[in-house]
Amino acid sequence: MAGRRSGSALVVLVVLLAALAGCGGRSAADSATADVQRLLDRRAAAVVDRDPRAYERTGTGTDFATLRALPVASWSYRVTAVRRTGDTATADAELRYRVAGYDRAPVTAGRTLRLSRDADGQWSVDTDRPAKKSAQQLWDQGTVHLVRGRHSLVLGVGQSGRSLRDFADLADRAVPAVSDAWGTDWSRRVVVLVPKSLEGMAGLLGSPASSYRGIAAVTTGATGARDRAPADRIIVNPDAFALLGGLGEQVVVTHETTHVATRARTTAATPLWLSEGYADWVGYRAGGRTPAEAAPELSRAVGEGRVPTALPDDEDFGFTGDASRLARSYESGWTACRLISDRWGEARLGEFYRAVGEHRERAGAVEDAMRTVLGTTPEAFTEQWRAYLRDQLG
Repeated sequence: MAGRRSGSALVVLVVLLAALAGCGGRSAADSATADVQRLLDRRAAAVVDRDPRAYERTGTGTDFATLRALPVASWSYRVTAVRRTGDTATADAELRYRVAGYDRAPVTAGRTLRLSRDADGQWSVDTDRPAKKSAQQLWDQGTVHLVRGRHSLVLGVGQSGRSLRDFADLADRAVPAVSDAWGTDWSRRVVVLVPKSLEGMAGLLGSPASSYRGIAAVTTGATGARDRAPADRIIVNPDAFALLGGLGEQVVVTHETTHVATRARTTAATPLWLSEGYADWVGYRAGGRTPAEAAPELSRAVGEGRVPTALPDDEDFGFTGDASRLARSYESGWTACRLISDRWGEARLGEFYRAVGEHRERAGAVEDAMRTVLGTTPEAFTEQWRAYLRDQLG
């Protein structure tokens, strides 16, 4: 009997403890997550308010001076995990921020923060770094400097003010040139990031430096966002850019600005020969270069009797492949767009680009747009393009 009563009391005690935990108990991990989220909320508010003292009260991790030049319209963290060991913790968080006057959609970045707790139980940030497999942000590489243009915002690290002003001038010429070709139904302003080196560019893209060696610039941003302008960034490789002449610099920046303008109309249906070829077409449109000057690798191949049998596939545009093959792929896309412009007109080229992007998937997109906009077929167009190469480059 005594043993039975003791057993019953133990069961009741366990049930009561479980009920109490379910009704109001909160684990140490849950408490730490909530505390860290509140800390990062204060940190985010300090960035938006440009309040260095409030920022410093949340800890260190990132020197506020590195962020001071960045004009942000919004900044927020969402804590996704906290791993606590005594008075230290590691938190995973999603950072979302918008550059004022330029971004309608936020940039999203994974961050890993290390934190410590003082004797009063208050958490503070010790380090704030890119999460594993996440790209760096510009301020991770040093103090950000800013130059504003008429149509551009240039943010740089390790660059002189004169250099950043030169990029702003290039972008300010590119924006109206792109609008003249594509139209004005886009934001008509660009953000240019200029890191210190190729390695800095690779860090911003979260890829090995070898992937971008010889590539002067790339544009990042979500495609097909028709209801809102994505947070596009033109990211410069200063090592490769320094090898360009004045015309080459302008072509590159105009090319990348074209990607910003056409982003909402570029979808999974758009082949790279069209998106890259159109960007090159806009870039060279007012440059005065002859076809042979603008397409030297393809011109060499055609002169040797090696006329391409088909437009390049997306795989032909990989940065890690053969440099000559990559150049011929870009030049092939450019000459195809130039053919459309010459034979059907500039307006029809833009209409063709938009018509391809209207499709949800690749299959049938080019075929349908060629039929409805150009009144031809891919097979007939390819033969016209090959003849055009012989005429222009042979």
